[in-house]
Parts: sequence; C-alpha cells; structure tokens
Amino acid sequence: MYRLEKQTLREILQKSTVEYGNRPSLGLVGGTPYTYRRVGTLAAGLQAFLASRAGIGKGRRVALLGENSPEWGIVYFAAAAMGAVVVPILTDFTTDQILNILAHAECDVVFVSRKLKEKLSRRADIPVFDMEEVPRLADQGGSPGELVPAEVDEGDLAAIIYTSGTTGNSKGVMLSHRNIVSNTYATRTIIRMHPGDRLLSILPLAHTYECTLGFVGGFMQGAAIYFLDKPPTASALLPAMAKIRPTIMLSVPLIMEKVYRSSILPKLQEKKIYAKPFFRRLLNRIAGKKLYRTFGGRLRFFGIGGAALAPDVERFLIEARFPYAIGYGLTETSPLVAGANPSRTSYRSTGPALEGVQVRIVPDEGGSEDGEIQVKGPNVMMGYYKDPEKTAEVFTEDGWFRTGDLGRVDGKGRYYIRGRSKTMILGPSGENIYPEEIEALINQSDFVQESLVYGEQTGGLTALVLFKPEALERLNQDMRQIFGAMEDQATDMANLAEERTREFARRMEERSREILENLRRDVNTKLAAFSRIGRVVRHDAPFEKTPTQKIKRHFYPRSGDRP
Repeated sequence: MYRLEKQTLREILQKSTVEYGNRPSLGLVGGTPYTYRRVGTLAAGLQAFLASRAGIGKGRRVALLGENSPEWGIVYFAAAAMGAVVVPILTDFTTDQILNILAHAECDVVFVSRKLKEKLSRRADIPVFDMEEVPRLADQGGSPGELVPAEVDEGDLAAIIYTSGTTGNSKGVMLSHRNIVSNTYATRTIIRMHPGDRLLSILPLAHTYECTLGFVGGFMQGAAIYFLDKPPTASALLPAMAKIRPTIMLSVPLIMEKVYRSSILPKLQEKKIYAKPFFRRLLNRIAGKKLYRTFGGRLRFFGIGGAALAPDVERFLIEARFPYAIGYGLTETSPLVAGANPSRTSYRSTGPALEGVQVRIVPDEGGSEDGEIQVKGPNVMMGYYKDPEKTAEVFTEDGWFRTGDLGRVDGKGRYYIRGRSKTMILGPSGENIYPEEIEALINQSDFVQESLVYGEQTGGLTALVLFKPEALERLNQDMRQIFGAMEDQATDMANLAEERTREFARRMEERSREILENLRRDVNTKLAAFSRIGRVVRHDAPFEKTPTQKIKRHFYPRSGDRP
C-alpha cells in the first residue's frame, strides 16, 4: 500500500494505476476486468472528453445513473479527479425523483446505462451520455496531456449523495475528498485488502456504504473488484460466488437472513437434536462449513451494514464461525463510524469507533445509559446541499454531528445501537426511507385524513390510515342505498335487522379493504421500489398528537428494531 500525500480521489486514481499496473482492477462477473493501468488511461481520456466536449471542469456536476459496472467506476474517478462533483443516483428512483435530483444538484451532464435510459425520457436540458460508451468517449477525448487539471484540495466537494428524491424534500449529503478518503483509509484498521484479493460487489455503488468501503477502498489497495450488475438473488449470486471465489464481500442483513431462513434453518430443524444447545452449536458449525463453501471457499471478510442483523441469524454466524463483521454508519459520515474485524466481532455490537473518529453518547434527561450517538471527525459531511437550516439542525453548538441514533457503549469501547430517535427507516439494502414523504402522498387521497408509515420486523412497510369523517359518511350512504330495498321485501323484521347488520358490516369492511388496496397501488407507482408499501391498514381513532399537532410516533409500531 502506497503512502497518500493528499487525501483526494485524484491521489488514489494516480497512485493506484501506477502502483498496481497490470493487475486486474474493475470487471463484471463473467467478463475480463480492466487492468489498473487501463482504468487510468480511460479516466484520463474521459477527462479530456468532458473538458473539451462538455465544458466540465472543477465544481461542475456529473450525474451517474446506472447499474454497477466498471464504466460507472471510471466515470466516478475521472470526474472526481478533475475536480468535478459526482452525483450518484440510485437506480430505483422514479423518473420524477431523478429529474428532481438533476435539477436540485444543478447537474451539467449525466451518464446513464442503456437499461435505464427510459427513465430519462423526460430529461432535463443537459447532455446525456451512454455509460457503455465510456471507452469510446475516452478514446475520442484527444490527448489527455493537453488537459491542464485544476488543483484538487482535500476540502473540495467530491460528491453529493441523495438519499431521497421526492420533490420538495431532496436532501443532498455533501461529502468532500477528505470525508471519503479519510474514511476509506481508516477502514484498514478493520480490514486490509491486498493485491490478489477479489471483492464481489453486490450492493449499489450509488450507496455510500458500497462506494466508499468496497469500491474506493478496494481500488486504493489493489484488489480486483467484480461487479454483479443485477439484483443479488440466489439465482444470480450463487454462480457469481462460484466463479469469482471472493475473499471480501459487503452485504446488508437481508441477504444473509434470507439465506439462513430459507435454505439453512429448515434443514437444521428437521433434526430433533437441534433443539439441544450442544447439538445446535455442533450442527451450526457443520452448516457453517457448507455455507462457507457456497460463498466460494475463500472468504475472509463478510461485512454487514446498513441495518441491524437479526439476533438469531447473528447467533448462527457466530456458532458457524463464519467470517462476518458488523459496521455502523450513515451517509453523512461517509459512512463508517464504528466496526470490528471478524476476529473481534461481539454479539449485537457494531464494535469500537473507527480510528480517527470520535464518538460520544449524550444521555437523555431520564439518566438512562442509552443516549444519542454523536460523531466528530474527518469523515463527517460538509452539510446538506442548499439547506443550511437542516444542516444546522444536525450539528450541536460545539460541532458534533447528531446521528439521531440511540446507543450505548460498554467498558471495552464497543458500541451497541438501540434504535433511532429520528423517524427515518432503513430499507432492506440500507436505503434511507422517509415516512413523512410517503405519508404526504397517502394524505393526498380524498379518503384519508392522516396516516402513519412504519417498518415491520420483516423489513416491509405498513401504513396506518385514518379515514376522513366525510369519507366514512359517503361509505355509509352507499351501503344504505344497497340495503334500502331489503326493507320493502321483509317478512320478519327481527331476522332482517340481524342479517342486515351482519351483511352491512361485511360489505363495509370489504369496500374499505378495496379502497385501501387501490390507495396502496396508486401511491406505490410514485415511489422507488425500496420504499413501497406492503400493507395499508385502517386505523379507526385519531392519532395521539403533541401540542404542535405532530403525531406521537413512539405510541405506534416502530421500524422493527432495524436501526
């Protein structure tokens, strides 16, 4: 590993392409990877193209919308290394959300994959380049030597990360070169990669977790990074692991939880002795060896972050001696705050604070050992783009970033995350879901007075909906018209009344479910896939409110203990 003179992405690009030369660098599963030297050549050519053909220079915005690919990585490094600002966009965002981000970030160009071009059918008036055409565009860029690059400083803005794209609620996290590179370098205390390591990248590069720790971290340390350009379902993941035989992977809890509950646990429970602790540990160890072989048989680091791992799954991994590690962080912290190497993993803990990162617990007034986790360090964001008010809200007067998470620390400096004090819900792959935005869409319905969205234990989203009184009255009138004719045909009024009441209630419930299902479908068409609602449930009483008429969310189901 070379020494960094400056904490910039340009420094990493320049030094890695020389230091690791002809070693494999970025590739697709099943394809031939680019070498480090070739990545450097393409990045230089693309910089010349962007400068001469698109007027891109320091401070200009370059958006990336595409599945994981070597070309995505080349654009990222090329833009950042010439002083431009990268704006990665999650592929699940809708067209409206994408256009809102492009406008809010004032993007100058956008690179998009062919699969996602249709999402820019109503694009803004900026140049759109085909991600797959990056090698050709780089070759058209002319002589890279003619480009005089602007100076790139550690404190310069490197990326704007949007965790939400809803119009009017966009929140772009501004990360500097120092933020990203310092966090990348600090992770070496948890996992050191080497030339010869093979990293299988399965999470979206537009997510800071995968981008900083996997992509930038792997590139800085000479690993070969292979991208899975499709969702990590079993049918796609199993052959990829068999082919790549990765030594390092980053994941979210949902993937391992699905593997355990669908493939491992049912087979273990077939054996009656599994209920005995001694035999459970023994069988888990045997199952762990099979799981290790399934992952290619070379894995030495399997990082899990973005949400809380289910306790039973973590217990299995411990007893299976699987090389997993837990990390805790946020987009605003570039992202990692705390974590541990597999050899130091402790049950239910995220591990100690990362080297160079300060963490403090600020107890509430009740004197509990739990308190808000606050962070200070070179990894903490510059602020929210164009939003000084929100930026001020998340920083204390003495400069600490307020995570909004609740946690505690033990005598060995290990942190335990207990929940979120903020309303944000973390999606199945670590995406940030803001319930207020979904509620705003639900509340636009003529039937809805107010609503509350929360996360289920299983990871899905549920909406509680309170109907408007006038909507209920309309339903009653509709039902009365349906049943009115029954009285004219009645011969036994007592029996009629009882039957009429039962049938009236049944049909009212049926009609309510129909309205709620139509509402769910309509709202989901306006949301990214990871923030779509699984269930809409009728709530029959007004929600408890604060004096300022905000719903007291803590009175209702929370996000399933998935901090």
